[in-house]
Amino acid sequence: MNVKQAAFANALLNPAQAAPEGLTDPQGRPAGKRFDVYRNNVVFSLFEAMQTAFPAIETLLGAALFREISIDFIRKNPPDTPMLMFYGTGFAEFLHTLEPLAKYPFLPDVARLELLRREAYHAADAPAISADALAAIAPEKLIRLRFEFTPALRLLHSDFPVVGIWEYNTADNAAKPEQIPQTALISRPAFDPVVTPISAATGFFVGRMQQDETLGSAFDTATQHTPDFDLGATLGLMLQTEIITKIIL
Repeated sequence: MNVKQAAFANALLNPAQAAPEGLTDPQGRPAGKRFDVYRNNVVFSLFEAMQTAFPAIETLLGAALFREISIDFIRKNPPDTPMLMFYGTGFAEFLHTLEPLAKYPFLPDVARLELLRREAYHAADAPAISADALAAIAPEKLIRLRFEFTPALRLLHSDFPVVGIWEYNTADNAAKPEQIPQTALISRPAFDPVVTPISAATGFFVGRMQQDETLGSAFDTATQHTPDFDLGATLGLMLQTEIITKIIL
């Protein structure tokens, strides 16, 4: 980016800055007013992208405060890709830096959950295995199994009831969340992402297998966290959420 391009980009997101010098309309006249209209349209488009990406955060903060914080984020974090569906990836970390929001420590994790849902939505398609394919594996071979997973799979461990808070602020008639830590599994068995609350041990198990560990090694990790970890129920959940795309023997 050259000096003129940098000046244009900086002025585009900062209403306090004048239009870049030398900017003219097709007739050669100063284009200050046109630039102001364009600047407003750009900021409005980015704000709409934030609203689409973070509906629960907007509900939690309220429309006015969400707009104020979003505009501040937009001006400090210009997009690095023309695809607006990926804008806002640093918003969770940005929320964490805002001292007035320190009394709401769950907000960054809710933002992370919303980001992961969006990532899952835009991930590549991949057909899941059937329950019969797993049932056909001889029991003595199970310990050596590895899985390949759908590109849509995401996991989030939180010290807060992140799934409950998100549901309470996005779904009608959702129950008030219990004040407990939660782990979220995000999958996309059909067209839209599905958020499933799972135990921390299940999250450790799936996460280890996602890192190409064997079923036996991942099971050991999970039982270290939870001695009565239920492997059968976890495999059933993995099949139900359609996250397994290949069995590797």
